[in-house]
Amino acid sequence: MLRSIFPALVLIFHCTISTAQTVKTTRGYIKGIEEQGIFVFKGIPYASAARFKAPTPRPAWKDTLSCTAFGPIAPQWNGKVVGEEDCLRLNLYTPGLKGKKPVVVWVHGGGMTGGTGMWMNGHAFADHDSIVTITINYRLGALGFLYLKDIPGYETAPNNAVLDLVASLQWIRENVAAFGGDPNKVTVMGESAGAKLSSVLLVTPAAKGKYRQLVLESGGVNCIRDTTTAIAIRQRLMDTLKITDPRQFLTLSVSDIIAAQAKVLKGASGTNYFGPMADDRIVYGDAYNWLKKHPVKNVRVLLGSNKAEALVFMNLDKRLYDEDRQALRDWFGKNGDLVQVPPDTAGKVQTLSRIMYQLHTYRLANVLGAQKANVWLYSFEQPPATHGQELAYIWRSRQALENPALQVTIHRDWVNFIKGKNPWTKYDSRKLGMIYGEPTHEDKIPGYEDPNYPAMGFLLD
Repeated sequence: MLRSIFPALVLIFHCTISTAQTVKTTRGYIKGIEEQGIFVFKGIPYASAARFKAPTPRPAWKDTLSCTAFGPIAPQWNGKVVGEEDCLRLNLYTPGLKGKKPVVVWVHGGGMTGGTGMWMNGHAFADHDSIVTITINYRLGALGFLYLKDIPGYETAPNNAVLDLVASLQWIRENVAAFGGDPNKVTVMGESAGAKLSSVLLVTPAAKGKYRQLVLESGGVNCIRDTTTAIAIRQRLMDTLKITDPRQFLTLSVSDIIAAQAKVLKGASGTNYFGPMADDRIVYGDAYNWLKKHPVKNVRVLLGSNKAEALVFMNLDKRLYDEDRQALRDWFGKNGDLVQVPPDTAGKVQTLSRIMYQLHTYRLANVLGAQKANVWLYSFEQPPATHGQELAYIWRSRQALENPALQVTIHRDWVNFIKGKNPWTKYDSRKLGMIYGEPTHEDKIPGYEDPNYPAMGFLLD
């Protein structure tokens, strides 16, 4: 009992003796705190967002804004509806206000329906690595991705979360120098849904010039939806809400929308439902073909996946341990009919891991590598190597202490990449990459491909 209380007492004491720090931004002065020897600014509003509308610049404020506590999270389901619509906030950790330090922007995962930036500890890169670390919130689920293009004035609704990310990068470009960061050395980093959303920046013209590097952990452009799928998901939501006109979404409460969304998602398999949509204005698709015609220039990309990605999802949805066709359709939409799983458990883990993440990671690496772009590929294979396990190693969590040497290695490699260095051999026709495990070593990563599997990972008709 005392062990669990003690860290909280230390935190309270530490915050009590912290000193305030004030910085001028383009919208007004903000006040942060000194925490663990660095300056931290929490809950900075980077944009405003009216319901189902594109983000707009935050109105300026006259008095100094206190940014000493995390702001509200995006509306989401956690056994009940939690969060607030005024959620477009970011948290900034800086070792000092002088100089031009590299900047890393963390985009959280959570199936694009859950999560918050405040759950990742920005001290991991800011305290000892001299990196300005920023974690952001963006709109989730229906509030960030609902198809409303058929309603005048709401054409951006399917991609508002993408525009939220772009708006955060614009705020960073305009303000990060005041916090000791270099606006020309911005790395956007995400895992799972955060990697998927970040990857869309590659096919979002509005993001051009607002970032220099991407780190994509277990996620790629397969998250982009076509119009038919986006409309079908909206229809499922409308059926659950018992409404017949999409304009009724404009008058429903957030609680009603999020509660209905939770019923539509029906658990883990619903993590694939919401995502950006190819409208060929904000987001282009098919992304692979678009990238082939529009080579990525002056952008460095580090990307990879874990060997047993699917294991965590199989434990969440036990149907995946059986040859359950309905389960595969729930997870992959009509693509589920293309997934042929072997009878043994190891074969199922391998096949589902390939279809969920690895196939899409290798496709993107191959497209970028063929353009002689600056690309680095990795495979995380430290047992059990399931989805999200690499995070503890990258972010210096105590969970990774079972292999402290690997934690030191992978964190160092991420730091080097963020600082613009080459962490290992570039990925090209030789298909060399870094394999993290026992032992960690560079080797050929041949990847996996299924030419029959669509570019978009989840399709409905």
